[in-house]
Amino acid sequence: MEKTTITRKKFFTNSTKLVIGGVAGVAGINMLVNNQLHAENTETKAAPWPYAYTELNVEAVRERAHFLYWNGQDCASGVFGAFVQLLAEAAPAGPWVNIPIEIMLFGRGGGAGWGSLCGTLNGAGAIISMVTSKLDSTALINEVWSWYSSEKLPSVTANAKTYTTQKLVGGLPIGALPSNISGSVLCHPSVSQWCFVADKKVADIERKERCARLAGDIAAKTAEVLNAYIKLIFVSTFHDTHSVTGCMDCHKDNTLTHMECVSCHSEAHHQSTVVQGAVLKSASVLNEAYPNPFMSSTNIQFTIPGREKVRLEIYDIKGSLVNSLIDSDFMEAGSYKETWDGTNNKGEALKNGIYLAKLTTGNYMKTIKINYAK
Repeated sequence: MEKTTITRKKFFTNSTKLVIGGVAGVAGINMLVNNQLHAENTETKAAPWPYAYTELNVEAVRERAHFLYWNGQDCASGVFGAFVQLLAEAAPAGPWVNIPIEIMLFGRGGGAGWGSLCGTLNGAGAIISMVTSKLDSTALINEVWSWYSSEKLPSVTANAKTYTTQKLVGGLPIGALPSNISGSVLCHPSVSQWCFVADKKVADIERKERCARLAGDIAAKTAEVLNAYIKLIFVSTFHDTHSVTGCMDCHKDNTLTHMECVSCHSEAHHQSTVVQGAVLKSASVLNEAYPNPFMSSTNIQFTIPGREKVRLEIYDIKGSLVNSLIDSDFMEAGSYKETWDGTNNKGEALKNGIYLAKLTTGNYMKTIKINYAK
């Protein structure tokens, strides 16, 4: 008969459980100890980390994430669950069959409705971390998260796809939804800015469908990145924006971030002048500065068709941010004129040369050259 030992610590731990449960006597102790021994004899080892990843069909992942969003899993668990389910289907004897996708439900609404990290990115980060090393996961997560914050989403592919789960409005399919550039990985600014662009409320079904399509977009992008990674052809395109590097020049000793700082620190440096009698355009427009070249000051005129979050920034020719003329402020529809006097954010005079003025709204971005010739 095979002998199995039990440690002194485990013995007293089990004995304590018996007392608490009101079980008395030698028979009770023997029963618990024998059960413990049986469990130790039949114990199976957990699958080693990182888990094995199998190349997945990108569009199948997109469809599954969208389906799960609408069927009780929301955004974070929807993205995470799409991978877990498809990997389990590809390897029924593998470890994926034992993972409950509901562990990611907390990520919905930016963390139980707190509006922090977008749930789709939470789910993407979790699955990447399960199938790659700690070192490699950083590059892949950066790739997906930066794509989310800089692309117009929902994507053209997401808007054109016919989904298994169809949500109807007035008896008709929703079809294409408005897209916008979030400029942030946070749920709050991403959703809020889209609602302004689409003229919808957070509770509207269109907003929910937008997030379902984002779940599909991020799941598909994550699959694309992981597929390239396991085939050893992944090449990172991530880099911090000029805005972030400009801020970190001063704040690198007390700040750790890759996010656009203006999504949290929105303070206008100057007040734009409304242009009276201007013809309102159907889309955002950045006009050429005048005078250009300039010696003392130049005027930058732009038009926005609706209420937008606006950034108007000045960069030097090397791409470093030197002045945030309009720092992520919500502005009403209209034409505006902003004056720049050749100074930086500290009010210090800059050297003469070529500078770039960049206008960014919900789904518009344009840069113009300005020649400062003092």
